[in-house]
This record gives sequence, C-alpha cells and structure tokens, in this order.
Amino acid sequence: MAPRVSVLIPTYNYARYLCEAIESVLAQKFTDFELLIIDDNSCDDTAGVVSRYQKLDKRICFRVNDGNIGMVENWNLCLGEARGEYVKYLFADDRLCGEEALGLMVEALDSNPDSSLVACARRIIDSEGNPMSVFTHFPDSGYIDGRRVINRCLRYQKNLVGEPTAVMFRHQPSTPGFNPRFHHIVDLEFWFRLLEKGGLAYINRPLAAFRRHDGQKTWFNSRDVVVVDDTKRLLSDYVLNKKKSYIDLSRVRRSYLLYDLNYQVWKLYRQGVLSRADAVARIGSGYGRARFMLGYPLYKIAKPFNKLLFKLDNFGWFHSGRKKSKRTDRYEI
Repeated sequence: MAPRVSVLIPTYNYARYLCEAIESVLAQKFTDFELLIIDDNSCDDTAGVVSRYQKLDKRICFRVNDGNIGMVENWNLCLGEARGEYVKYLFADDRLCGEEALGLMVEALDSNPDSSLVACARRIIDSEGNPMSVFTHFPDSGYIDGRRVINRCLRYQKNLVGEPTAVMFRHQPSTPGFNPRFHHIVDLEFWFRLLEKGGLAYINRPLAAFRRHDGQKTWFNSRDVVVVDDTKRLLSDYVLNKKKSYIDLSRVRRSYLLYDLNYQVWKLYRQGVLSRADAVARIGSGYGRARFMLGYPLYKIAKPFNKLLFKLDNFGWFHSGRKKSKRTDRYEI
C-alpha cells in the first residue's frame, strides 16, 4: 500500500549532516510516510550513515547512482521513485523542525483541496545547526490564489514560496518534474507550474530548518552568471513573451525587470565574476549598451523605492488575497 507522503532526500557528499535530516523525519508524529534517500555517487560515508538507520526503520529506502548525474537530475530521479500522494523534499543538510511538521503540512493540503502545495516559514541555521533567524514572506497563515503568488514573485523577483525543504506538494500534478534548463531557481520555476494549477496554503510557523554554509550548491550559484541566465529564462517564459494572460505586470514594471536583469550582469563585472568585455557584450546583445547607460540614473533612483514598496505592500497584499480563517493559530480552515 502506498504511503500518504514520500519524503525525499537527494544527497551528495553530505554525510556530516545526514543524521540530523534523517532523525528529524523519524521523529515525526505523522508516521504514514516513506523516506527515500538517493545518493548521487558520493565519495564520503553517506552509505554507511544510511545503512545504520535502515536497520532501525523499514520505511527507509536507499539507492546510490552509478555515476554523478547532477542536482536537478537527482531531484527528478527521487520524484520518479516517489509513491506517496504528497511529496516532501528534505535536503540532506537541512532538517524538519519539531514533531508536527509533516502532520501540519498534510493537514493543510487535506483542508485546502484547491491548493497545489503548502509552504511554511523556515528557520535559518548555520553550519553547526545554531539558529540564526526565522524567514517568512507572509505575515500570517492562510490560502492564496496561485496565480497571485506567481505575479508577486515576478514583480519583486523573489521566491516567496521558499526552498524545497519548506514545501510539500501534491504528487499527481508535479510531472514532468523539475526543468533541467534551470540551475539556480529551478525550484521557483517548478512552483510556478504547480501554482498555475492550484493555490498556495501557507503556514506561518517554522516547520523546516534551512542550513547556510559555504559548501552548498546555491552558495556557489549565487556568485555565478547562472543566476542571471536562470532569471532571463524565467522572465522570457512568463513576462517577455506575453503568452501568460494572467500576468498583470504593468509596462513600467516589465521595463524595470528587464533593466534590472541587465544590471545584474553589470554587477557581476563589478564583482569580478565577468570581464568587462563579457558584461558589455551580454548587455549589448540582449538590451543595448546605449540604452543601458541612459537608463542607469533612473534605475538607481527607482531601486530603493522598489524595496520600500515591497515592504509596504506585503501586509495589505496578503490579507486582501487570502481566505479568512476562523482560527488564527492554524493555517486555514
């Protein structure tokens, strides 16, 4: 019989953190789950760590890839092996917070049949597991229309849903999985496709801990041109080609996003990631060098106002778009 939830841990050389991740899952009060761990051909003691827990719990399934297939491909391999109605990713360097994490997420999806996924606030921890802060983009728990979330993510260029560790989603609409065209914001692009089909149930409580350390893939990506390339692909798919009729960004907002994309290229040059010649070539071919230079003063004026607008807009936007809950201590009735 298939479990209600498939907890997926794709891992690569994270044996030093894996115990925390596994134990946080096994400690859950909600027990109808499988724990699938797929190792992308690590060269550390990942297999030894997992084997010790397999002897204690039959819900743990483990396999090792014959060769290293890469992050996105391993995520999709995990998804393809999942048998549960709901899917919960947990990265090997992260962990669930508390014994109720899985249960509350399952309850949120069960109680909101129009939702495609549920997300939660997350606790940020350092490399040693010490709490640093709690991160959330929404002021309260509730249900939000999926296309509203997409528009807001695009408007302010933020992943308001969160990392896969902070999300649980329905298995059926998740195919064909994560898009290998993306590398850094591959999760956000995937959330967009789910949110086109249903809403977001949000729990403003840290049910997952996201670890920040120098060895993680996203840390390296953030200092590489891959971020700009991914953003360009996402804007092309959802904003620039104008094929998505529900996108309600104004012409001014679209112009700002396009300029900001090219400014990020220039910023990579200033940080020493790109040569000046490469940055100028990229801006010139996709936007126009003269156009970029002329828009620079206006952009520098507009950018701080954009940040302020996001902060001011956040509270009112959320409460105008969510369903009212009779129980404010819960995610949604």
